[in-house]
Amino acid sequence: MAGTKFFPTRIRDMILAALFAAIVAVLSQLSVPVPISPVPITGQVLGVFLAGGILGARLGSLSLLLYVLLGAIGLPLFAGARGGFTVLVGPTGGYIWGFIVGSYILGKIVDVLQNARMGAYARTALGMCGCLVAVYALGTIQLAIVLGISFSKALAIGVLPFVPLDVAKLVAATVLSVAVRQALVSAKILEKSCKDIRTPGPR
Repeated sequence: MAGTKFFPTRIRDMILAALFAAIVAVLSQLSVPVPISPVPITGQVLGVFLAGGILGARLGSLSLLLYVLLGAIGLPLFAGARGGFTVLVGPTGGYIWGFIVGSYILGKIVDVLQNARMGAYARTALGMCGCLVAVYALGTIQLAIVLGISFSKALAIGVLPFVPLDVAKLVAATVLSVAVRQALVSAKILEKSCKDIRTPGPR
């Protein structure tokens, strides 16, 4: 009996991870250059929010890891249809590494607050705030190191211009994530708790 549950669950996980990696890849191509910054405006963060908010810490970060690995081997999945390891070690690579960490943090925050007196929207929004901080932090550090500028300068050109739009993405992603996750739970595709995704619990 264990085998009959194990394989469908693993197949489901693989499909979901691949699906959300593809979603992030598509959103990455929505890229608009910013004259005052080496960092473009993209839809990547929205995809990261959705992956972590819907799939949870383990599977959400796995989908982002898959996205990064496919981009690293040369597939044109990063912003501006770029690919290759050089992107990951370039000025904006820290943000991409931050996607993996951020999606994991997002899912973990939602899990930790599962039993708190807090609604699903509030938990998810708080998790996305943690995700965004992680992405900003890793992105700013690498931007400063690669360009040889101060952390404050990197913050000024790599974070501050993007905060208003990222907050708007956070709000939209919160509403969408909660709705989609509830639908997937109702369809028994996902477990109620993000941390229970891997092993189905008792019905």
